[in-house]
Amino acid sequence: MSEIKHVLGISGGKDSAALAIYMSRKHPDVDVEYYTCDTGKELTETYDLINKLNSVLGKDIRLYKSIDDLNSPEKNPFDHFLAMYGGYLPSATARWCTGKMKLEPFENEIGTTPTISYVGIRGDENREGYISKKENIQSIFPFRKNIWSEDVMKKFLANSNIDFVKSHYELIAPKGKLEMILQYVEQPISLRFTQKQKVNALLDTDVKLFNKVVFEFLKTTDYPVGKLESFSLIENDEVLGIDDIFKILDESGVGIPAYYLPLEYQVEIDGEIKKGTYSRSRSGCFFCFFQQKIEWVWLLEQHPTLYEKAIEYEKEGYTWTIEPLQELKKPERVNAIKKEHYLRMHKNKTNAKTNTSWQDEILEAEGEGCASCFI
Repeated sequence: MSEIKHVLGISGGKDSAALAIYMSRKHPDVDVEYYTCDTGKELTETYDLINKLNSVLGKDIRLYKSIDDLNSPEKNPFDHFLAMYGGYLPSATARWCTGKMKLEPFENEIGTTPTISYVGIRGDENREGYISKKENIQSIFPFRKNIWSEDVMKKFLANSNIDFVKSHYELIAPKGKLEMILQYVEQPISLRFTQKQKVNALLDTDVKLFNKVVFEFLKTTDYPVGKLESFSLIENDEVLGIDDIFKILDESGVGIPAYYLPLEYQVEIDGEIKKGTYSRSRSGCFFCFFQQKIEWVWLLEQHPTLYEKAIEYEKEGYTWTIEPLQELKKPERVNAIKKEHYLRMHKNKTNAKTNTSWQDEILEAEGEGCASCFI
């Protein structure tokens, strides 16, 4: 049987850090290689988190390199590729940073080895995340009710595969559940009964049974999980949300990445001084173009040296946002951004049926961004 590699990428954010701790404690039988892809432009808090994780995990987090730093005229990956792209800054529509510094080093390191990649998408998120186009790499999502990727579900629940699914449920499902399960299994996917509805119906009936049948199906394919004799994650029926993530980090001693913690700011509104809070909502480079304006203000006030370095990268026609950072740093703009943020957060709290928290602000900001970087 082929040797299967198990990997888990550490982005420096809360979810991947929590997943690394979760896997090491809940599934110690899985020999996971933890890795990170350093751009050379991460926040200090990110490097602090990775150092703490090294101690808690009891094994080193490997660095997957994107450049030969000994022979590159630039001594860090971002500046190397920026020069290669002629000073053209990455943006939401041209994310060469993700491809060159995150995805390529990962796929180059893996090569042709059958590999299972564990991804920290939570159970309270509605997104799939990065799925490699390489057939030897399979993504697994331990925090979700459905640990399997979309491509696996499409093949497993194909109408042409109904007989296989039915026969394997008949072998393992208890009689008390089998009749209901077969009603869902035998119903073909259509506009009236979509793949998503079928997945949810079977998961709601019994998660572990569903996982066991999927595992048997994967044994008939070239997916890496199917090459395993056993896979402890098929016994998973936990669904972890953001509160669980913070709990894992807190109880482990690693703690929440410092840039998530809300810091107080003051803003003048109609002659009165109001107090709000801001923080960063994501990991990634300090100049990430997915940042909200209030996060740029956070960078300006909490890491002024890094803010000035971000300015140095901007040239005419090449800026991180529509508004050049030299303009954004002006006192009147900073006050206007804080005012807009304060009023929006105050309105959200007023309209909310329950009290909102700084965690809610992080969830709100997660809607935009590059999953490959932040997970």
